[in-house]
Amino acid sequence: MKILAIDTSTMLGGVAIMDDSIGLVAEMRLNVKSTHSERLMISIDSLLKQSGYTIADMDCFAVAIGPGSFTGLRIGLSTVKGFSYATGNPIVSVPTLEALANNFPFCQYPVCTLLDARKKEVYAAMFKWKDDGFVRLIDELSIKISDLLERIEAKGKQQGFSHTNIIFTGDGALLYKDKIINHMGEEAIFAPSEKMVPSPANVALIGIKKALNAEFSEPINLVPFYIRKSEAELKRTGSNPHAGSG
Repeated sequence: MKILAIDTSTMLGGVAIMDDSIGLVAEMRLNVKSTHSERLMISIDSLLKQSGYTIADMDCFAVAIGPGSFTGLRIGLSTVKGFSYATGNPIVSVPTLEALANNFPFCQYPVCTLLDARKKEVYAAMFKWKDDGFVRLIDELSIKISDLLERIEAKGKQQGFSHTNIIFTGDGALLYKDKIINHMGEEAIFAPSEKMVPSPANVALIGIKKALNAEFSEPINLVPFYIRKSEAELKRTGSNPHAGSG
């Protein structure tokens, strides 16, 4: 099975091609200072040409579904929907924070993934490796870092792991590193810089596993996983930003 994966959920976007019979074929990452819409299709075309494939060769398409950049998520999702409608091939959606956690397969410690959500909050989740994949200890949420650290400490007491033996990763971990250290001590573990960013290859890997299990998403019903509402939605409705997932 060949899969094209797209991750536009953060400023460091990218695309990857994977074949379950040979592994990763190609990956391209882009630090997007302009917009994903200006560079995504060019990147996909370049990756396909370099790897010797066409869109028609892809059996499935994977997309990082969020949380993350509202605009970026919409661009990535509309792109894979276009490919799906054009080829008739299915889509699998991959949670962004789960893909980020997959920078640490087989890790003995829990992995806390953090992305900057603005408004002094982070998009956060915590995972633990079990058998052949990650399971959630804390589901995805938008939360202030102080509240998250208290929740992690409570979860550690419940499940018997030390709050210092947790790997923090993502741009939110960098942004709030001092606060994490102040709360958890100098023994808090921070991922190396190359593991602090999402990987389109991880989206492809998780996507292939889901595709082989027939965990497909209907394109017409597939929407970004925002967690909270966008500024435009809040202005229209005057609602609480935490009232829904958007």
